[in-house]
Amino acid sequence: MDDFLRFLKIRRSIRAFQAKAIPKKKLEAIVDAARFAATARNLQPWEFVVITDKEVLSKLAELADNGKFIAQAAACIAVFSIDTKYFLEDGSAATCNILLAATALGIGSCWVAGDKKPYCAQVNVLLNAPAGTKLISMVALGYPQEKNVFKAVPKKELQEMLHWERF
Repeated sequence: MDDFLRFLKIRRSIRAFQAKAIPKKKLEAIVDAARFAATARNLQPWEFVVITDKEVLSKLAELADNGKFIAQAAACIAVFSIDTKYFLEDGSAATCNILLAATALGIGSCWVAGDKKPYCAQVNVLLNAPAGTKLISMVALGYPQEKNVFKAVPKKELQEMLHWERF
């Protein structure tokens, strides 16, 4: 349990990656962690596309206005959901599990928004997503270029945001 709490505290967005492939087993382990995310009514509406092809990563980077670094990533996991009442919540929970699992494996990650972005339809076409599927997020993955990046960053103190009984 202590390790999990430590991973929560040291997880951070990484946007600069080494030119080093991530083993398939690690990518599968990351997606496996995603499928255990919380999900409304246990619908598990998510689908995951792991992209390692450099040409496709470059195309995703071109499409995502705040995700240009995807081109240098070793991989990207596109999180999709079927259109359910809580598709965004479920897909976001799965995305968080991806970020934490990557950190636990020493892999850097960065969440790039999907839902409601103008490039969603183009990403769906590029990745051949079935009709009615919604892009929730794209998570760039790679070994961090900088050393010792997994450390806690300054955050607001708990007492600044914690309220008991009422706001």
